[in-house]
Amino acid sequence: MKKTLKTLAIAAALGVAFATVATAETVRVGFAAEPYPPFTSPDANGEWVGWEVDFQKAICSQAKLDCVITPVAWDGIIPALSSKKIDMIIGSMSITEERLKAIDFSDKYYNSPTGIVGPKDQKFDATPEGLAGKTIGVQVATVYQDYAKKYFAGKSTVKEYQTQDEANQDLAAGRIDAIQADAIALDTFLKSEDGKNCCEAKGSVKDDPAILGKGVAVGLRKGDTALNEKINAAIKAIRADGTYDKISKKYFDFDVYGN
Repeated sequence: MKKTLKTLAIAAALGVAFATVATAETVRVGFAAEPYPPFTSPDANGEWVGWEVDFQKAICSQAKLDCVITPVAWDGIIPALSSKKIDMIIGSMSITEERLKAIDFSDKYYNSPTGIVGPKDQKFDATPEGLAGKTIGVQVATVYQDYAKKYFAGKSTVKEYQTQDEANQDLAAGRIDAIQADAIALDTFLKSEDGKNCCEAKGSVKDDPAILGKGVAVGLRKGDTALNEKINAAIKAIRADGTYDKISKKYFDFDVYGN
């Protein structure tokens, strides 16, 4: 009898455990299907790694969400969210007024300046005057494309690329004169074999929050309040318990959270 009761108790406990797993909310996490180190990039085995991958895993664990990594073409990532092909975006997406017309955002989870990189043998700065007459590479559907069109087009040629990696490679090959992007991503490029041999930082552009945004956050569908609240609570929790700093120290020697 005791053995039977013990068996039943174990079975009941396993049933509860399986029920908990079965009812975990599955969330598809979208980000650009391209290398964007140190935030996201595929390793030798094709697994996605990087700071944002670690961050995503931490907040999903904290929020008790079953998160599935879902790479999407960057210029189609907001439509993918709106059409429910993905459930949130964790892909270095800046909070801007224009994007807020289409989607909602969580609280900020990092912030960094916008930089310009160019050849070592060309002397210029990150101003419209310094870049006059030059060809500047930017990724499509980014705040950097919008900024370049406003501040550099006319005096400079703005060349658009589907991925930041393509722009980086054209700069390294001498086909363009400069690239504009997130300063952290540019610093990673400058530390790569291609970047360190050819190029250097030319400085940060003058900030324009209306275009460049007010930090990077998780993108969510309009009205998805319950998921937004879970994500905000998870961001707050991992910053409070030291998990955020522990992850960041693997990649950065500065405060990536920013102002």
